[in-house]
Amino acid sequence: MKHQVHVIGGGLAGCEAAFQLANSGISVKLSEMRGEHMTPAHHTDKLAELVCSNSFRSDDAESNAVGLLHQEMRALGSLVMREGDAHRVPAGSALAVDRDGFAAGVTAALIAHPNITIVRERVDALPDGPAIIATGPLTAPSLAEAIGAETGKDSLAFFDAIAPIVHRDSIDMDVAWFQSRWDKGDGKDYINCPLDREQYETFVAALIAGEKTEYRGWENVPYFEGCMPIEVMAERGPETLRFGPMKPVGLDDPRTGRWPYAVVQLRQDNASGTLWNIVGFQTKLKHAEQVRLFRTIPGLEKAEFARLGGLHRNTFLRSPELLDSELRLKTRPNIRFAGQVTGCEGYIESASIGLLAGRFAAAELAGRPLAPPPVETALGALLHHITGAAVAETYQPMNVNFGLFPPIAGRTKKADRKRLYTDRARAALAGWLG
Repeated sequence: MKHQVHVIGGGLAGCEAAFQLANSGISVKLSEMRGEHMTPAHHTDKLAELVCSNSFRSDDAESNAVGLLHQEMRALGSLVMREGDAHRVPAGSALAVDRDGFAAGVTAALIAHPNITIVRERVDALPDGPAIIATGPLTAPSLAEAIGAETGKDSLAFFDAIAPIVHRDSIDMDVAWFQSRWDKGDGKDYINCPLDREQYETFVAALIAGEKTEYRGWENVPYFEGCMPIEVMAERGPETLRFGPMKPVGLDDPRTGRWPYAVVQLRQDNASGTLWNIVGFQTKLKHAEQVRLFRTIPGLEKAEFARLGGLHRNTFLRSPELLDSELRLKTRPNIRFAGQVTGCEGYIESASIGLLAGRFAAAELAGRPLAPPPVETALGALLHHITGAAVAETYQPMNVNFGLFPPIAGRTKKADRKRLYTDRARAALAGWLG
């Protein structure tokens, strides 16, 4: 099929961009290399495969910026949010999804769309016609070289780590128990494994001493704070994990009626509840070391792992310097970038930038330019971070958060500030949509 826009990359951002274009009546060629060439992190050839986590994080649109982003994307007809809602699994106030069901739903929707042609191929050069590059953190080296040659800038890079997944029936529920922190949601969306002080200190020491995957020369890059390997967190101090992924607050061990000294939480990873991922336990430990160490956690002594943790390199553009306010490459405005390669962090953030790139491209082809969403909205605040950060030289990936929004005018109570952000954002989005 002759296409009007070429979308490169079948992750969440590319799929969302293709869907938005196609729904605007634009014919799209969607190129995805998996099926012909795999990546170090993916396991299937499905579009929109989730690798790092099955969680889209908080779905609370009243007091959380990512929940507000969910709401805005739903208002704009997001495919990712539609399929995320359709394949939701229990996770308290978070939106977690069945990985396989979600990816299958997105893939089926795009295959069925009359305006989309999916081609399994690796793209090695920058296209000459209208295009959106959404190749994510694992952009093929040949295409990355072409981008580097065009921009004249070296890509920045950091590690992205993957948490292990455990079979539910291998967890000892005589030790572990179901409970959400502070009993949010239905109160039973997480499995909790308690550690006393001695167990915790022994575990932290073992993490630090554990055998890690070796660095290669090209991998000597900084970690992203939001996806820090657990052993790296442990090296920052003996109490770091107790104030991070192993914090025990709001969790009552039914055997004692009290909070444990530390806790390891697992979150449901598929709709049937047979697989659970260890929350916050992204790691670069070697696989045999992971099995040995994680089986020292009370309740996981006989754990069977469906997937062990891993580590892959993540690359992104210096977008504030290279992209304009509509995500076009300044030196070649026929090309837009979207998703994690732009320097946003997180599945939903990546999909939201894909949504905007698709809408910008559709509007441009229709001859009706689309103004960027107001910076008071979650979409606008994230876009402004990507394309308008004040200091491009120190640009780093970022999850959406209220710190990206313009400050609320006047003095306000801290308790009221988040509500004011969300109220203002909804009004701004309504005006933009109108």
